[in-house]
Amino acid sequence: MRPVYNFSAGPAMLPESVLLKIQDELLSYQGSNVSMLEVNHRSSEFFGIIDHAKATLKELMNIPDTYSIVFLQGGTSQQFAMIPMNFAKGRRVAYVDTGFWSAKAIEEAHILNDTLVVGSSKEDGYSYLPMDLNVPEDCAYVHITTNATSEGLMYRDLPDTNGVPLIGDACSNILGFPYDINDFAMLYAGTQKNLGMSGLTLAIIRNDMLHDVEGLPYIFDYKKHIQENSVYNTSPTFAIYVTDLMLTWVKEQGGVEALSQQNERKAAMLYELIDRSGFYSNWVKPSDRSSMNVVFTTNDETLDTLFVEEAAQEDMINLGAHRSSRGMRVSIYNAMPVEAVEKLVDFMNRFQEKYQ
Repeated sequence: MRPVYNFSAGPAMLPESVLLKIQDELLSYQGSNVSMLEVNHRSSEFFGIIDHAKATLKELMNIPDTYSIVFLQGGTSQQFAMIPMNFAKGRRVAYVDTGFWSAKAIEEAHILNDTLVVGSSKEDGYSYLPMDLNVPEDCAYVHITTNATSEGLMYRDLPDTNGVPLIGDACSNILGFPYDINDFAMLYAGTQKNLGMSGLTLAIIRNDMLHDVEGLPYIFDYKKHIQENSVYNTSPTFAIYVTDLMLTWVKEQGGVEALSQQNERKAAMLYELIDRSGFYSNWVKPSDRSSMNVVFTTNDETLDTLFVEEAAQEDMINLGAHRSSRGMRVSIYNAMPVEAVEKLVDFMNRFQEKYQ
């Protein structure tokens, strides 16, 4: 069977070894004759999975005991509302606008709080990361999107927040780049890109951020979910199981540093071709380019459409840009092998020769 390389931004491809493990245990989890789809969310087997996933994540990210890890439903979009609900404390909140998803987070925060945009590159087509922020000291937190999947931007260095706690949406580059968790008051991510399947979000929250919020329903309360070990309600058990397998896989690959180096290598292959081609264009400031999502265009909408169609005929699928953008987007998360990018580079060269 020929390999099909799924360059989707999410849900993204999983490593074959993880898929085979899921297949092997689907009908009988660890010889129990009970499918993982049927394991009770309050059983000792499932708490074992949660505890192992937390321990592995703590090891991979060097997370100290001053932080709590929690698994949640509702996707990152629900976190856009939960974050101001839990952490605003009646004060202003600050956001950095770097594209489609940060704008969504700002939109939700505006509904609930006095919200400041303390940095934006919107007027320049989201072509760079604003680093010179003007953050008032009285803000409750500063929110950034560590990797903008639609725009192809990624923070390697973090902006100065004037001592205000930093919260990061790391949905598309968690464990793909070695951030120091101590730089964040909270880091959160949907698992459907680098850590498994859709339907699950994990959050890493510094304990001093947690407090009782009057009138906040428990279902939206981070503190309650942490106290209940992520099973306040029926949790997405299968998604947590898959994330546990993915965390083990990351460890087997050599950890975050090893995968980050490989991701930078994959991205460099694509950016080098784009920059020397005279045919493809990337509009992002080189130092701010993402190693997770490489965006580009031929500057001809008809050729962009042909590119996506002809690549799919060669088993490279889901290369179209986000609906808010133009051209193409190559998502090269941790599970994407180097040989897939090499195949895409070869196709890009042949496509240029054919249509330039």
